[in-house]
Amino acid sequence: MLDEPTVGLDPKSARLIKDVLRQLAERGSTVFVTTHILEIAERMCDRIGILNKGRLIAVGTMEELRARWRGESTLEDIFLSLTGGVDTAEIAEVLQ
Repeated sequence: MLDEPTVGLDPKSARLIKDVLRQLAERGSTVFVTTHILEIAERMCDRIGILNKGRLIAVGTMEELRARWRGESTLEDIFLSLTGGVDTAEIAEVLQ
């Protein structure tokens, strides 16, 4: 179980950690990773769980999540749709 395993690492070290974790998973080990960097979760994880206020509100593969939340193409889009963060994203767009 790893919490934010790539935070503070340079790109080379972060890639090494991701490669090691992927190899462990391919050998049959369960690797449990928590992260706020949704792109990492989307690329690395076979299954994804989304928490909101301490509750598990969605779980599945990226394909399953995309199928369930049609129109949402990225994990970030799905997360924001489920947690109400879309309003914040819209505000940021207006400020640009």
